Amino acid sequence: MLYNVVVDEWGGTTFVPTALGSVLLAAVLVLLLAAAAAFAKGYAKRQKERQEPSANGMGSGIQSGRLTVKQLAFCAMAVALGTVLSYIKVFHFPYGGSVTLLSMLVICLPGYFFGLGAGMMTALAYGVLQLLIDPYVLFPLQLVMDYLLAFGALGLSGLFSNAKNGLLKGYIVGVLGRYVFVVLSGCIFFADYAWEGWGVLPYSLAYNGSYIFAEAAVSIAVILLPPVRTAVGRIRKLALE
Repeated sequence: MLYNVVVDEWGGTTFVPTALGSVLLAAVLVLLLAAAAAFAKGYAKRQKERQEPSANGMGSGIQSGRLTVKQLAFCAMAVALGTVLSYIKVFHFPYGGSVTLLSMLVICLPGYFFGLGAGMMTALAYGVLQLLIDPYVLFPLQLVMDYLLAFGALGLSGLFSNAKNGLLKGYIVGVLGRYVFVVLSGCIFFADYAWEGWGVLPYSLAYNGSYIFAEAAVSIAVILLPPVRTAVGRIRKLALE
C-alpha cells in the first residue's frame, strides 16, 4: 500500500503516503536531483566550451564522465531552501495557497543558472518534496496537476538562462506557468469552493491569482534591486565554473 485515505478537517477524504510511499517518493526525489545535476553539468560544459573552445573541439572534458558535486549541491540547496521559505508564510489562504517568502524565486534559480533541463528537474524535485512533507491530494490527477505540473512549471525559467534580464523573464514565465496549472486544478477539482455568485473560472483565476501574483510582485521587486542582481550574477558565475 502506497497511501492511506484520511478524512481532512472539512470532512473530505485525502490521500497520504504510507511509509513505503514516502520511501518511493524520496527515491524519485533523488533521481530527479541526479537528473538535474546531469543537465546542469552539460549546460556548464557547453557554456565553458563557448567561452574557451579547445583546439581539438573537445572542450575541457574534465567533468564529462561524472556528475559534479557543485552542480548537484546547487540544485539540492535550491530545493531545500525553497522548501524552508515555503513555510515562512506572509499570508495563508483558508482553502489552500499562501504568499511565501520568495520560495518560487529560489526554485526558479537553477533554471536561470543551468538551463531548461536542470530547471525542470529541480522544480519537479521540489514538487515531489512538497508532496512528501505536506500532501493534500483529492484525486490522482490533482496530484499530477498541483504538485508536478504546477511546481514543475517554475523550471521554465531555464528558457531565458542566456537572455538579457534572464532571471526576471524566466521568473515571470515560470510563475505564469504555475498559475495556469493551479487555475485548471481549481476549475476541475475545487469548483465547490467557488464564492457565491461567481463562476468557477473567474473564482479560480481570482483566488489563485491573489496569492501567486502577490508573491510574484514582491519577488520581482527584489530581483530588480541592483545588489540582488549583482549577487545572483556572482552566484551564477560560481555555479558554472
